[in-house]
Amino acid sequence: MDRFNQSTTLGRTGLKVGRLGVSSSFGAPAAAYEAAFERGCNYFTWGTFIKGRSSEMKTALKNIILKGQRDKVVLSMFTYAHNNFLTEGFFDRGLKSLGIEYADVLLLGYYSKTPVEKLLEGALRLKEQGKVRFIGISSHNRRLFPELTKQGIIDIYHVRYNAAHRGAETEVFPYISGDERPGVVSFTATCWRKLLNRKKMPQDEEPMSPEECYRFVLSNPAVDICMMGARNRQEMEENLNVLDMAPFSPAEMERANRIGDYLHR
Repeated sequence: MDRFNQSTTLGRTGLKVGRLGVSSSFGAPAAAYEAAFERGCNYFTWGTFIKGRSSEMKTALKNIILKGQRDKVVLSMFTYAHNNFLTEGFFDRGLKSLGIEYADVLLLGYYSKTPVEKLLEGALRLKEQGKVRFIGISSHNRRLFPELTKQGIIDIYHVRYNAAHRGAETEVFPYISGDERPGVVSFTATCWRKLLNRKKMPQDEEPMSPEECYRFVLSNPAVDICMMGARNRQEMEENLNVLDMAPFSPAEMERANRIGDYLHR
């Protein structure tokens, strides 16, 4: 049976990525991020605005780059600035602070509707300048993604998907398929830790573990990467155990769906 320790291709980008992505939002130490990279988790999201930057992830990335492994890192730089001036300014500052010339992905987040044309033009300009290779977008609005697919500008979609929020199975995934499909990255696998909370479970039902939450997401063949976070080295190691695990069995999937339906209601 397949395990999650094999790399995959991130949609039409052609980028080779590990199945677990690494978020900078939870404050893990640099050594934890480097351990994840050593296990093949090479998709890193890092904020391009001051408060969103994890100094520990920055340290880890610089250490990895100094070891001559820049070409193995897929750096996705997140920006919440919904205008060109701030986006380009923070983006350039982020590149300079890491001592690199380009990021693999400029990730526009979060958008409830299609970004204005001027912002997309700015993102494409960064791409033309060689400062970014691909453009991604993050949204909670699932209906946005089929519309963006028609335009063909966005290369990577960050989609909310977990056992309690499975709408992407009908509203997103069926509309993005084939060799030219965008890459798919899932976030909020634990549903903001609600799937881990015993108080929110059906009667006599054990909560899901973080590993089960990640396995649920990765068991869907439409998902290339499942984002994960860790607050310390121990949590990171526990998350990385998922790489040695297999997709859900039918019984495990039925249980996850039952819990997710209960929590969603």
